[in-house]
Amino acid sequence: METVNLDIHKPIIKKAQKGNPKAQKNLYELYAKAMFNICYRMMNNVAEAEDVLQEAFCEAFRKLDTFRFESTFGAWIKRIVVNRCINQLKKRKVELEYGDHAYKHELSEETIEDDSLMQVEKIKRAMGLLPDGYRIVFSLYLLEGYDHQEIAGILDISESTSKSQLARAKKKLLEIIKAGNFEYSTN
Repeated sequence: METVNLDIHKPIIKKAQKGNPKAQKNLYELYAKAMFNICYRMMNNVAEAEDVLQEAFCEAFRKLDTFRFESTFGAWIKRIVVNRCINQLKKRKVELEYGDHAYKHELSEETIEDDSLMQVEKIKRAMGLLPDGYRIVFSLYLLEGYDHQEIAGILDISESTSKSQLARAKKKLLEIIKAGNFEYSTN
């Protein structure tokens, strides 16, 4: 069976694994922006996102010898970033507004797909106004591609809680966007 190279940056990663600072800097430059976006969506604060990003890259470089090219480097570091964000949120003891009951309200596809409501900037600003629990599940599911079982494991909640938080996040996001009079700062 032919082995498929899962990472286009394999030569850079190999050098970085040997401790080459130039290669590590190169990896940072390749992935920092995307990983910062994940941090910011989860932390909802620029300074905290920057701190978590730095911690995640430091951890990644310390553990780089454990990277075995079984997934892409991007997927590997994304997992570290998400875990760092979750740990930071737990440290600041955020109340995540979870409940173990399923949310009954289902949103119609028409409502979700209304182009006038779903402009990217409006969504970004509105996401910043979501309660932390809603925003985290929304980000992990819709933006980072985790399924409810994975989210449940990451956040130590039930799958039904993850599903209900996502439904509530969508509903709240639409309410915020429909109100249209929200102001949001980048902290």
